[in-house]
Amino acid sequence: MFESAKGLRAEFSELEGMLADPQVISDPSRSRRIGRRYSELTGIVHALDEYDRRTDDLEAARELAEEDPSFAAEVESIGARLDELTTRLTGLLAPRDPNDLNDAIMEIKSGEGGEESALFAADLLAMYVRFAEHMGWSVDSLESEPTDLGGYKSVTVAFRARQSTPADEKPYGMLKFEGGVHRVQRVPVTESQGRIHTSAAGVLVMADVEEDEVSIDPDDLRIDVYRSTGKGGQGVNTTDSAVRITHLPSGIVVTCQDQRSQLQNKEQAMRILRARLVAAAEQEAQTAAEQARRSQVRTVDRSERIRTYNFPENRITDHRIGFKAHNLDAVLGGELGPLIAALRADDLARRLAAGAHA
Repeated sequence: MFESAKGLRAEFSELEGMLADPQVISDPSRSRRIGRRYSELTGIVHALDEYDRRTDDLEAARELAEEDPSFAAEVESIGARLDELTTRLTGLLAPRDPNDLNDAIMEIKSGEGGEESALFAADLLAMYVRFAEHMGWSVDSLESEPTDLGGYKSVTVAFRARQSTPADEKPYGMLKFEGGVHRVQRVPVTESQGRIHTSAAGVLVMADVEEDEVSIDPDDLRIDVYRSTGKGGQGVNTTDSAVRITHLPSGIVVTCQDQRSQLQNKEQAMRILRARLVAAAEQEAQTAAEQARRSQVRTVDRSERIRTYNFPENRITDHRIGFKAHNLDAVLGGELGPLIAALRADDLARRLAAGAHA
């Protein structure tokens, strides 16, 4: 069934040899690209190998079952496993976003709802950080604008996977469908009458790309430095360490002031700028029917919601796929697996359908 994919084994073997080549190891950019492709093919090749083994086992079990009916159960068991492998390989071999293997940068911004929206932004951040812990990813804080009550007007973080993380568990591929407006319905801590309020926060998810993956002309940048403001501690607010970078052709502006030195803030600002430029280029190039970024946030308005978090009913609803569950407390505790799996399954079905009609 998957004869056309078996040529991937030769590529996989070739990449394996290249990763042991000293010339490749000494070139970080090349080594990273090869390693990413190798990681992508690892799951496919292993699944193909098992599919071939199970196919041979099924043929042998059927022959034995003709002579001994007791082998019929084994035929059924092997057949069920082959069905699972077929589904898995169909998904692995479907056309996909090449950025799925990247780490991710996430921006969360408060919107309608004032301080309650900022507190909800903090809750969303905590939810994603807990999910990252479940996945074994590391989390880096890149930039934040906190409020007095512990919320965030805006916060930017990066999720980084371990080198051993399977290709289908990389941060961007798992988190990209979180982009959009998230609506919350609850009694705010600032509400004295016990009334339920509705507010919203926006999430934007971008692929975290390396410096050599994006070409930025230094002449296209205006870099301003200034003194950090807000909570920062000794040394952060007393020097001109904050950095604002403006990409003149696109008008994209990035500011960073959370780090202790101007150099660190500049590095983080450039990291965010690269991610934004890639996201902007993708958005410009893709059609309205493109699914992977179809719900990314434009404005933090409740009417553009992708998901609702209803505290009184302990309910979470994803409006894009009709997903509904009454385990909001668990989801906010980082148990996003079933929801993300449902979103990815929906995306796979759409990609397969698009491929069938191409």
